[in-house]
Amino acid sequence: MKTVRLGNSGLEISAGVLGMMSYGDPGRGSHEWSVGLDDARPFIRRAYEAGITTFDTANVYSLGSSEEITGTVLKELAPREEVVIATKVFNRMREGRNGAGLSRVSIMHEIDASLQRLGTDYVDLYQIHRFDPNTPIEETMEALHDVVKSGKARYIGASSMWAWQFAEMQHVAERHGWTKFVSMQDQVNLLEREEEREMLPFCEATGVGVIPWSPLARGKVTRPWGEGGTKREGTDEFGKTLYKQGEESNKAIVDAVAAIASERGVTMAQVALAWVAGKSSITAPIIGATKEHHIDDAVAGVELELTTDEIARLEEPYTPRYPSGF
Repeated sequence: MKTVRLGNSGLEISAGVLGMMSYGDPGRGSHEWSVGLDDARPFIRRAYEAGITTFDTANVYSLGSSEEITGTVLKELAPREEVVIATKVFNRMREGRNGAGLSRVSIMHEIDASLQRLGTDYVDLYQIHRFDPNTPIEETMEALHDVVKSGKARYIGASSMWAWQFAEMQHVAERHGWTKFVSMQDQVNLLEREEEREMLPFCEATGVGVIPWSPLARGKVTRPWGEGGTKREGTDEFGKTLYKQGEESNKAIVDAVAAIASERGVTMAQVALAWVAGKSSITAPIIGATKEHHIDDAVAGVELELTTDEIARLEEPYTPRYPSGF
């Protein structure tokens, strides 16, 4: 797999990113579909051998055990400088004061906790998982700047929020001479394209890399409409809030994915991922893998080029909907 620059930064990442939310202790946190260390190891190794060298986790994934697995396996696979490790901060990790959010206290505590679990002195990309309306932007941005200057993170990034919030955070950092975000991790897939209105154009215009989450819409665009789902679908409370709008439109989109996949002789996952990866504003989609073919589909999908006609067929049925996943 080729490498690409993350926006206008100097950081090189693989053109596909392995999302680590699927790996963790199912008894910790709310991700009971996650798989433990021994089951996760083959998928992470397969991804690395396929050229995926960028790994995205978060402190909240399985309450820290995803970071533990990420750090353990990557140490087995490669020297630290050969992999890019990204993690996140925002969601609640403990009860009581400053157990969540983007206050200086929370950020400073959580970066140290993440580094300890990952078993590394630094992360390449430290991301805020969501916008924190309860903490002044100046406090958050200065704290993140200090994390970078301390050497505990090389770059900072953000995740799903309104475009005006992201723009304001960037403006505050620039005004004070603090470190700015180099990346945005938001939801972009064939069933949720609302980021095309403001966030994606803003990122493209300002040189911010985009590493979208759920590019396959929680698997809904990888199988015929109405076909039975996975264990995760039945237990993923956050996932249950997604893709509830535009059901008729969504079915037509999935039907188009299936038709093009059949014509091309490839999987539906490859077609859907190729659509995301082919957008000029997208740097590298984040993919999950709990089956061997998921890695193969990810590599093939990133490399697959759709025709103008195929893109039009995939996009035509889409109807506007209220943004989800914030």
